[in-house]
Amino acid sequence: MSAQPQLTEMSLGRTIRPFQRGDETAFRELNEGWISKYFRLEEKDRETLNHPVEQILKKGGEIFMAFVDGEPVGCCALLKMSDTTMEVAKMAVDESYQGQGIGRAVLAAVIDHARQKKLHRLYLETNHTLAPALKLYASMGFRPVPEERVMKSPYRRADVFLELWLEPKWLQCL
Repeated sequence: MSAQPQLTEMSLGRTIRPFQRGDETAFRELNEGWISKYFRLEEKDRETLNHPVEQILKKGGEIFMAFVDGEPVGCCALLKMSDTTMEVAKMAVDESYQGQGIGRAVLAAVIDHARQKKLHRLYLETNHTLAPALKLYASMGFRPVPEERVMKSPYRRADVFLELWLEPKWLQCL
């Protein structure tokens, strides 16, 4: 039986919940905002952001949305890679809400959900120029993927590849 994403209360007026129909615009705008600020939108971005239900949810992935007083201010997706691994992707926090712990709360909810689903590993791709994101990922336990296991990314901007093992690596050998 698959674990269902749960509503998470961060604090008064702040919640994280699974994606619902109607969240498409907020998900797209939150991600387009940070991508356009630091990079340029790529074809894979447009495909995913314009069709999150088809490109993420219907392929076995999930999306979490963060709200402050009912307004969408953050998001994070899990893309299915295998039965035991998902990719953390399309994580964004509205610029006016950055530095308030929303990104950390969304990522913690994603990690908790992955553990409930009994996933073995979370994977993510990012860019070396995104120092606050790299600091957050490291503080949450993500470590560099060994070079021999780095996969080719569909994104030109991806130059840092991280993973978080949700169970001891030695169990992978059993």
